[in-house]
Amino acid sequence: MSFDDRGGVWSLLLLCFFTFFLGLGRQAITDSDEAYYAEASREMVETGDWLTPRFNYENRFQKPVLYYWLTAATFLVTGPTALGARLWSAAAGLGLVLLAWAVARQASGRSDASWLAGAIVATCFGYFAMARSALPDLPLTFCITLGIWAAFRAADAPRESGMAPKWWAVAGLGAGLGFLLKGPVAVAVPAIVLLPIAWRERRRMRIDPRGVALAALIFAAVGLPWYVAMWREHGNAYLQSFFVGDNIERFATERFNDARPFWFYLPVVLGGMVPWSLYLIDASGRGLTRVIRRTRVLTDAEWRLLLWALMPLLFYTLSVGKQPRYILPILPPLAVLLARSMVARLDAVSARALSGLAGATWATAALYALLVLLLIRMEPLLINAYPAATWIGVCLVGCGAIGFAWIAVRSGWRRLPAVAAMAAAALLVSVQFGALAGRRPEAVEQMATLVRAWRSAQEPIGVFGVFTRNLPFYTASKQMELFDRQQAGAFAQSPERVLLILRSNEIAAVETEAGITLRRLGEVEYLNTASLRIRTLVRPDPREEIEMVSLVSNR
Repeated sequence: MSFDDRGGVWSLLLLCFFTFFLGLGRQAITDSDEAYYAEASREMVETGDWLTPRFNYENRFQKPVLYYWLTAATFLVTGPTALGARLWSAAAGLGLVLLAWAVARQASGRSDASWLAGAIVATCFGYFAMARSALPDLPLTFCITLGIWAAFRAADAPRESGMAPKWWAVAGLGAGLGFLLKGPVAVAVPAIVLLPIAWRERRRMRIDPRGVALAALIFAAVGLPWYVAMWREHGNAYLQSFFVGDNIERFATERFNDARPFWFYLPVVLGGMVPWSLYLIDASGRGLTRVIRRTRVLTDAEWRLLLWALMPLLFYTLSVGKQPRYILPILPPLAVLLARSMVARLDAVSARALSGLAGATWATAALYALLVLLLIRMEPLLINAYPAATWIGVCLVGCGAIGFAWIAVRSGWRRLPAVAAMAAAALLVSVQFGALAGRRPEAVEQMATLVRAWRSAQEPIGVFGVFTRNLPFYTASKQMELFDRQQAGAFAQSPERVLLILRSNEIAAVETEAGITLRRLGEVEYLNTASLRIRTLVRPDPREEIEMVSLVSNR
């Protein structure tokens, strides 16, 4: 590794510190899917059962065990904290940055292209958001990316070097760990990427059957024993629930997710690549035009990267139950392709080559200016952030807009990669501290404190429409989820004393349903950031978005 490479890697690690790790535990566990993994890991430590994951003290068969194991092991050191719950997602984000750097370094042999590829992965919104969520999706993406890259290295390794078996072993390890994270998708995605590439390069790609067998053996040794143990413990019900219900039906039916249009992933990809999206649009349009006009022939490395990005996209486009997180594995090859395109055009320094970059740069400056306005308009809603942090964020994002405009005006194109990366990092840090996190305790923590204060005899706890997932993490108690006013009213009619958490504006309706007057014990102010929509950004109204949540009892 050259001096430039070492310096580039260290600067990427610094970027990752700001975008993935800084303030990682500052935001409370949200009322979203991450609460499942945080709470199930906490219960794993509490119960001492490291075989069967449980959420709310009931078996959770929906996902495999590895993320629970990793988080539970972290909780043994840190205690049940938001930082401990998210640490492995952030670490996976760091690993993906280094993998993107390595993939680009191998594909181009250039330190500037490899650095830019890593910087794009470190500062794109999709990975920023996932690295700060206690979810297995980013670790799964790391395992898939590692497996695909290792298979390429094994196939390209000279026979006399003796490296091919080692790379096949790494590929098998990646598949096995991924299988323990989310199941068959860890094998399916690498397969749909590698098979068409192997067919296209069949005359020159060296695929050693013994190496593939070694990868399969390591995959089986790592990925299968836990499933066998679960089958022996829970029988065929577990296999039916997970492999059929949570995989086949999730892919092919509307049981878990509503059907979405075939173009669903286009805005998801562009949103995940923010603030690099406009450069991606420019590079894609330019590349497609040149290929159609036959003014340029794709290299083998570019074909690999293109199929690496397109095949999972097509695979998930065919699914019924589309989810934005599913296509995270396509972002590393897209980042490498974009970095190669940008570096090549910066080398050309011709007006024609730079015209598209200039347009994308001006458009990105306008995007940052728009985000400044949105942050200012959203400030009354951001009850979890300190106002000073929001206004510092406004200044940082504004400086980013000025930086892009300066590049375009002064034609300082050689500085574009560094300026874009720093501006992107400033934007993401501003979102984290200026909008999402800061004030503690947050609403769910305040509610948990109220519950502990008013729960004197292990009374049943019910939740209706709010804090349905994350409250157990903070109360360390089982709760009953109530799905409508009728259930909430029946719960309140219990002959024993019960505690009920619900939105304050629902209390009267539940009282009417139950035919009793509920005793109000406490109230907290709550903004559910997961419920924010585009219309909220355009026309924020604190009266609609900020809710009051109450703790009540039936006596």
